[in-house]
Amino acid sequence: MARAQVNGVELEYQTWGDEGGRPLVMIGGLGSQIITWPEALIETLADDGFFVIAYDNRDVGLSTKFEDWGPADIKTAFKQARAKEKVDAPYTLEDMADDTAALLDHLGIERANIVGNSNGGAIAQTFAIRHPEKVSALISMMATSGRRGLPRPSEAAAEWLGRPRNPSGTREGAVEEAIETSHIIGSPGYERDEAAIREKAGRLYDRAFYPAGNSRHLLASIASGDSRVARLGQIKAPTLVIHGREDPLVPLGCAEDVRDSIAGAEMMVIDGMGHDFPAGVIPIVAGGIRDFVSKQG
Repeated sequence: MARAQVNGVELEYQTWGDEGGRPLVMIGGLGSQIITWPEALIETLADDGFFVIAYDNRDVGLSTKFEDWGPADIKTAFKQARAKEKVDAPYTLEDMADDTAALLDHLGIERANIVGNSNGGAIAQTFAIRHPEKVSALISMMATSGRRGLPRPSEAAAEWLGRPRNPSGTREGAVEEAIETSHIIGSPGYERDEAAIREKAGRLYDRAFYPAGNSRHLLASIASGDSRVARLGQIKAPTLVIHGREDPLVPLGCAEDVRDSIAGAEMMVIDGMGHDFPAGVIPIVAGGIRDFVSKQG
């Protein structure tokens, strides 16, 4: 792994594949670290000829932390957002999108395929709006447009989203929380590999357990609100929307609105998929990305 000083922060990043391959940037969701991405997905994309770049977003993993800000007050933020007041936050999704642009500049890459997952999908959409000249293709996965009035998460998923992450602060707590999370937002149509989930949760905890960053990522999303909705129509990059039909956290209607908001956008709906990447989904997702990008020439 390597580090880059960009946009006023330091980002930890890693690359896979041939540097002469088609650049592809992976932007993770709330609290995601580089190693949150399934290794099989990244390796498949690299084998398919992509030069894959993944990084820890600001305030998570081994990248710059905003510790002076303290844990986010999510209840107050939602109250401010509902009242259409300015939400106090140390950064926004726009800042996080600009981090991606600066990382590409650091690597000497003019244009790349941009893949964003969940809240990373919102960052990817924002990137395509703010930096259109840097986007070869946009792939928005498990993400919403942010438009008000779209379908809400299931009751269980909404409760999960609002809770503190692993309040015990222990490795065992992190592992058990990962198993519970897989039952709440995971893919009902695919086999759940609990041994793999436990192993990944332990590695994530050992690398960087930092729940305050997760809460501030959510705060950034609330602070940005629906500001990008009116600008999604400005996106000219070829766009693919990938979504699970059974996603309880970001219901399918939210992704359909992304597709409908971007002229010419295509959509891949995966039956049985929720808000995670079970092993059976990875070849479908990787193949969808490869085939879509290949069509663009």
